[in-house]
Formats: sequence, structure tokens, C-alpha cells
Amino acid sequence: MATVIRLKRMGRTKIPFFRIVVSDDRLSAKSGKYIEEIGYYNPKEDKLKIDNEKCSKWLERGVRISETVESLLKKSGIQIPVKKKKKKEK
Repeated sequence: MATVIRLKRMGRTKIPFFRIVVSDDRLSAKSGKYIEEIGYYNPKEDKLKIDNEKCSKWLERGVRISETVESLLKKSGIQIPVKKKKKKEK
């Protein structure tokens, strides 16, 4: 199962609020289904709360991270494991 940490949009028109969730990559973002909620982000009030234990657990399992969530994790001070890139053979 391919999993990814991404944002799930909540709130209403022009008042966004996001939950940071672990989701199955095969499900569309609009389906609303997710495996686990690990935090939230409110851009209007600039509030960010992430459960470090849950996030670390999922990062150890090797989940992918969306670009936006990656920047939020760096902002909160969570260490993101660096994946080694494969060298191209000539």
C-alpha cells in the first residue's frame, strides 16, 4: 500500500483550515478518506500543530510527503529522513 502524508482541506469558502493526514495514495484527495490524522494547520491564524510521535512513526515506515507538508514539517522542527537517489548507469 502506497501511503502519503498530505493536507486535507476543511473550513468553508475563503476561510481555509487543513488537517494533516496519512492517506492511501490510490484514493483521491476528494474522497475524504484517510488512515490517520496527525495534526492541523490554520493559515489564517498561522497555527500549526503536529503530533511528533505519530509523524515519526509514519516517517520511519517510509511514507511519501507532499511538498507543502514537507515545508510545514521543517517549520515545526521535525527531522525528515533523506532518501538516497539512485545513480543513473551509462
